Amino acid sequence: MNKAFVKESSEDSGDDLDIAQAEIPAGAKNYITPAGYERMRSELLHLIDDERPEVVKLVSWAASNGDRSENGDYIYGKRRLREIDRRIRFLTKRLDLAEVVDAGRQENLDQVFFGATVDYATQDGEEHTVTIVGIDEVDLDRGHVSWISPVARALLKARIGDQVTLHTPAGPEPIDVLDVRYPARQ
Repeated sequence: MNKAFVKESSEDSGDDLDIAQAEIPAGAKNYITPAGYERMRSELLHLIDDERPEVVKLVSWAASNGDRSENGDYIYGKRRLREIDRRIRFLTKRLDLAEVVDAGRQENLDQVFFGATVDYATQDGEEHTVTIVGIDEVDLDRGHVSWISPVARALLKARIGDQVTLHTPAGPEPIDVLDVRYPARQ
């Protein structure tokens, strides 16, 4: 069958934008730290100002070479252009919904809120450090967890010295809040 009559896969249709958007709980805001907002905004501007024009130039050049059905540069370029456009739509939508929360302005420095870095200990004495950030800023290697994650939900509004319950697949686990820190005011 000729490829012209084959429907593109769902990976090219942009459906992942709706799936990723579903991560924000219904009725909740898309909280984000100022640094996270700036990173997303910088990525968006880089895609629009630098990367997309380069790929458009490549596709235009490849299209001028004639037969597009077997032209690898053209096919790859069009696919890359769809990926870039999908990412631009995603970032634009997320930034439009973003509610920037500057944790450096927090008044209750002993209580856990969005943007806090929290040290806690599990029942077996193991100590962990997490920073509560927005959905789009999660980086488990750096200890950044989403404000809707189970550990963040357990810790939110707790104070230094409190014992809270973390609900895990193995059952409820008590954890002790050891320290709460916020970024310095700017």
